[in-house]
Amino acid sequence: MTTSTPLTTALRTADGDRVVYDLTGIETQYDTLLRELPGIKVRFALKACPVDEVLRCLADRGAGFDAASPAEIAQALRAGAPADRVHYGNTIKSDHDIAEAHRLGIRDYATDSVEDVTAIARHAPGARVFCRLATSGEGALWGLNRKFGCSPEDAVRVLTTARDLGLTPAGLSVHVGSQQMTGEAWQQALDTLADTLTALAAHGVVPDHVNLGGGLPALGYRDLRGEPLVPPLDKILTVLREGMDRLRGLTPAPLDLVMEPGRHLVADHGAVRAHVSRLTRRRRPDGTHDHWLYLSCGKYNGLYEMDQVTHRLVFPTRPATDPYVPAVVAGPTCDSDDAYGGGRHPVPVPAALTSGDPVWILSAGAYATSYMTQGFNGVRPLPSVCVRGDTDGSPAPSSEERH
Repeated sequence: MTTSTPLTTALRTADGDRVVYDLTGIETQYDTLLRELPGIKVRFALKACPVDEVLRCLADRGAGFDAASPAEIAQALRAGAPADRVHYGNTIKSDHDIAEAHRLGIRDYATDSVEDVTAIARHAPGARVFCRLATSGEGALWGLNRKFGCSPEDAVRVLTTARDLGLTPAGLSVHVGSQQMTGEAWQQALDTLADTLTALAAHGVVPDHVNLGGGLPALGYRDLRGEPLVPPLDKILTVLREGMDRLRGLTPAPLDLVMEPGRHLVADHGAVRAHVSRLTRRRRPDGTHDHWLYLSCGKYNGLYEMDQVTHRLVFPTRPATDPYVPAVVAGPTCDSDDAYGGGRHPVPVPAALTSGDPVWILSAGAYATSYMTQGFNGVRPLPSVCVRGDTDGSPAPSSEERH
């Protein structure tokens, strides 16, 4: 990251550790997605970045929200999204939470079981429901394939039950897994959706929308060995465009297409400014030596997903000519899981790093704030700040700093 952007300028001028979001970059990413998938309706997966100013900029752009609890619903509404652009996307919800969502004005609910549909009919009468189909999760870094979703046969049963209970059987949904790295996974999901739409039509059920869920990848991650992850985004988008056209041709009435991107919109437009705690060299029992780089930020305060990905590290005060050593990157807590790849995969770092040196952790905008603990081992959660570019390219500070 050598060019000057609002994000790099904010990282360079930060006077302490924090998560920084580039609102202009997030808006551009949103606009690009709309161009790539014409006609798509975006319901941002709020859990990926529950930062009020990020939500406001997306709501102002026309996005809605995929919310998983009444608290997230309330936050989405405060961000300026009307209730008809917010759905309750969690298939797991108590009677109390269904009733609270209904009180807040939410009329669209995800489901995947007759039991849940029955509860929605009781506590959110007249609501619209969309049934989540199970997927294999293959090809994704996080498959999400066990806790959610039902078979096509069950989906028919769920949506016909919804109709019989006075609900509107409004749609189907899928989720191919988070950070999906293949186009084939999307193709399989689209085939399942097409087959299920046909089966529903035989029972007189004609959904008005299909929700293609989340899973669109970010582009800036690295694998556990520090090599760039390169998802075939162009291929994925081509599969989606063709699949959207196919689904629209299967129903006698207009069919809306919805997506729930999360990390795809925010990951590459957020970064952490942290600092070096210590670079150490230790002898292992077999006589070899390991370097460990301990940072002020780790699994419990911003980098929860370090079990599957690593982030590009920038050491802005170190010359590019510095010699490098392979080091395991780890967070500051007294927990052995608080390390890139469980501590098994070293990556190159400058050999001369000293305590207090700043480090930028890139492509860290997704889940950094939502998975942050409130003080594991007494390590405080990082504040977050939002910036955007002005006409000369320099960052305009946001009005918000959240702890």
